[in-house]
Amino acid sequence: MTDSRILVLGTHNQKKRLELEQLLAPWGFQLLTLSDFDNSLDVEETGTTFAENAELKASEQAQQLSHWVLGEDSGLCVQALDGAPGIYSARFSGPDATDDQNNNHLLAQLGDLDNQQRQAHYCCHMAVCDPAGTVRASSEAQCHGVIRIQPAGTNGFGYDPLFEIPEYHQTFGQLGPSVKSVLSHRSRATRKLVPQLLALRKQWHHPL
Repeated sequence: MTDSRILVLGTHNQKKRLELEQLLAPWGFQLLTLSDFDNSLDVEETGTTFAENAELKASEQAQQLSHWVLGEDSGLCVQALDGAPGIYSARFSGPDATDDQNNNHLLAQLGDLDNQQRQAHYCCHMAVCDPAGTVRASSEAQCHGVIRIQPAGTNGFGYDPLFEIPEYHQTFGQLGPSVKSVLSHRSRATRKLVPQLLALRKQWHHPL
């Protein structure tokens, strides 16, 4: 391939892939995912922060695949739970947890706390590494909301049916992808990242 703007999205999560593709495609990057490679790694997320895990995923995959790779780590932080589930959001209720299991576990943890005690935010950190594994661009953003007492809506994934945007009085599960693409932590982090990616484009070469 001769395109000089190939960017590998370091994820196997198809719903996350779709979100990232929608956010990045307008900027002219040729987007691939780990599913396009037979030799991608199963990176162990040993970091203690979203930033550390995003950089781990980007760096290790970039060196393995000899491509520029975007690593992303994100999760839900609930104030009443001292920031949990945080980096453990995907496996909050167990190592092979489903979204429904995680949502039910979160509701059980919060019990009958009122809205003032159910404040939370989504956090997303993105890191882009060159084929040598060096971090060349990064960004982080948050989206603040409240955890509902019961889920509403079928859009999105993860904790979206429980995460209410107060200004809209609806969850991400109800609001749908068009609103989420403007308000979400992932979209905000992407908007911060894009100018850095465009500035790097002259150095962006697909390995021969």
